[in-house]
Amino acid sequence: MDELHISLAHGNGGRFMRELIEDIFVRHLGKSDLDTQADAVPIALGGGEAMITTDGFTVQPLEFPGGNIGSLAVHGTVNDLAVAGACPKYLTLNAFIEEGLEIAVLDRLVASLAAAAREAAVKVSAGDTKVLRRGEGGGLYLATTGVGVRLPGPRLAMQNIRDGDRLLVTGSVGDHGTAIMLAREEFGLRGDILSDAAPVAQLAKTLLQFDGLRFMRDPTRGGLASVAHELVRGTGFGVRLNSAIPVKEPVRAVCDMLGYDPLYLACEGRVVAVIDSAQADAAIAACRDLPAGADTAIIGEVSAREQRVILETELGGERFLEELEDDPLPRIC
Repeated sequence: MDELHISLAHGNGGRFMRELIEDIFVRHLGKSDLDTQADAVPIALGGGEAMITTDGFTVQPLEFPGGNIGSLAVHGTVNDLAVAGACPKYLTLNAFIEEGLEIAVLDRLVASLAAAAREAAVKVSAGDTKVLRRGEGGGLYLATTGVGVRLPGPRLAMQNIRDGDRLLVTGSVGDHGTAIMLAREEFGLRGDILSDAAPVAQLAKTLLQFDGLRFMRDPTRGGLASVAHELVRGTGFGVRLNSAIPVKEPVRAVCDMLGYDPLYLACEGRVVAVIDSAQADAAIAACRDLPAGADTAIIGEVSAREQRVILETELGGERFLEELEDDPLPRIC
């Protein structure tokens, strides 16, 4: 048997599957956190209101500048909890492994996942593995469920949003999508752009200190523009975005060359928030005190005068941002 690559025998419930789980998943995630002998495990939530989310990850390539599918699975799941106002506590993990994947690659990816979980202070408490036949998967797919406890602070909901509220973003947009584009090497371009994939719990917790906070979202698939359209659909108000949206020059240059708009590209370590205009400046200052929020900026406002997403250009003009239809970059997260 080939000991360097995944085979169908690694998914048959026998010795090879047991050894794979013990040698890679348990070794990195810890047996005390991941009970491989139990059908269900208890979790302690400390009496708070529980929140739950679930997600799947099919990114290609599996490893990219600034992260990989393992760390991305953790960041994507804990960030969904964080922007909903929760403190992430536990994850479940389902790994769909394609026959032929190098075991050394799987080991690296699970090690990265475990490191990201430790950084985010969450435990992977339950999991499962399945092996797909060669050609039926992209090397590795991951599915996660996250459980957390609601933090003190305002209850976030679109119906709380008011005319004149401000929009802010906690850093540059389009970094993750552009990093994936370059990693695929489909366009003959190379660069040193890194994905922004990272946990946003501290940023979210900081924003939750403001009672004027209305709403938070992490702008993953569809990017900032899609979050703006979500706000329009959910509130009936318009969104006016300004020209102060932070976009790194290398990201802008790559997008200009390839015909992409960074406002539609995924971020994996940013928060878009809507907050009362009277508290916006204080919220910006508080986020900028954190290393992850150094580039936080006010990027627009909610307007009852329109029911569209409008971008104000640097030259003083305006253009409508249409809702995303075709996927500009599939399998990005």
